[in-house]
This record gives sequence, structure tokens and C-alpha cells, in this order.
Amino acid sequence: MPAKSGAQQKAAGAALSAKRGDTPKSKLKGASKSMEESMTEKQLDELASTKRKGKPEHDSKS
Repeated sequence: MPAKSGAQQKAAGAALSAKRGDTPKSKLKGASKSMEESMTEKQLDELASTKRKGKPEHDSKS
């Protein structure tokens, strides 16, 4: 499942870092905090590894 925006990709990267123990979980906020709690390491890795080229910084809500 690729990230839909740059912000989603960055949040997944932060959550993945915390899940792996590289970053303290207490440093997470907002979307990255909920992603870390609800997603597996594999799911986070898929989102975080998405290329940002051509993606908007934020996904527009319809």
C-alpha cells in the first residue's frame, strides 16, 4: 500500500523508527503515534519506502 502524500510517508517513517526502537515512542505525535500503535512493522515499511516524487505534501480530502 503506497503512501498517498509526503506527509503520510514521513509519519510512517517516524512510526517505523519508534517501532524498531531507534526513536523513543514518547517523541511521536498525531498520525505517527496512531500508526505505530495500529500497524505492523511490515505495513509501516511499505508506507515509509514509498517514493515522494510527484506526491503532494498533503492529500486533499474529497
